[in-house]
Amino acid sequence: MSLLKRALPGAGLLFACTVAAAQATLAPPPPQEIATVVKVTPLPWFDRMAQGVRAFEQSTEGVRARQYGPARAEPALQLRLIEDLLREQPPQALAIVPTDPAAVEDVARRAMARGIVVVTHEADNLVNTQADLEAFDNEAFGAALNERLAACMGGQGQWTSFVGTRGSRTHRRWIDGAVANAARHPGLALIEPLNESNDDAEQAYQRARELLQRHPGLRGFQGTASSDVIGIGRAVLEAGRAGQVCVVGTGLPQRSRVLLEAGAIQAIGFWDPRDAGLALNRLAHRLLQGQALKDGMDLGVPGYRQVRVRPGAGRGVVVTGDAAVIVDREGARAHDF
Repeated sequence: MSLLKRALPGAGLLFACTVAAAQATLAPPPPQEIATVVKVTPLPWFDRMAQGVRAFEQSTEGVRARQYGPARAEPALQLRLIEDLLREQPPQALAIVPTDPAAVEDVARRAMARGIVVVTHEADNLVNTQADLEAFDNEAFGAALNERLAACMGGQGQWTSFVGTRGSRTHRRWIDGAVANAARHPGLALIEPLNESNDDAEQAYQRARELLQRHPGLRGFQGTASSDVIGIGRAVLEAGRAGQVCVVGTGLPQRSRVLLEAGAIQAIGFWDPRDAGLALNRLAHRLLQGQALKDGMDLGVPGYRQVRVRPGAGRGVVVTGDAAVIVDREGARAHDF
């Protein structure tokens, strides 16, 4: 056999390896996974947030973004879901909206130790996060809603407060702001505060019914979970006290519209969950790309065009937008979500 013929098999193998290497070089890298884990699903608030997660994925090359949530707003269920994700299909980044920030501290710490980017929303006290996104100044938001409540009540009478859970950081801070504002109105008296609804309108309804029966002089409610005003407003309407008992709180315009129009809810405050989901994933993506998070940066989302960045509870930062909206029934008509 000639030297040429003997050389051909090796040359062919070398050529094939060269082509394979070139194809591997040209092949796009696998997509980066960003997993957003919310408090509960389905829920209109987080259904809307999922739209932002999808919008982020559609507008960003090389990224696969998905949203997950437990069936009930319970810290243990959310923790189990995160643990399952990390064990079965670990993402490159986790974006968590904690039901109770304290409950996810350890799993977030372990995720970061594995090189996974961790960002959070509504958890500015979390130590183990690289960036927590807040839609606005929380105490100011709670105070602004409470001022609407005080005006409706004429500055007089008993009022109470609702939270999704007592462990919810933002819900507690909104009520802290509400209590501080109520102190400016000596005629207001807070009774049986921090009623837990577990982000469930039915539970808010049942608790509001009990309070109305037990306290005939109760004239005001301030809710924090997006379902609170729905349950409370329903209880007020069924009791025939719409217009006599004032209800304010966090809520989505479309979901609250019937009760707003009936006078069973006086005002709602919100930020667009779609925009928050989009902004939260953009934060995670910036960190995946090794970009610094700077004061005044633009996340390209309404309400997050010039964010404030400050040190967080741990080594991460708190990123604060200006996305708060508070409306009455007329104002709510301008929003289609």
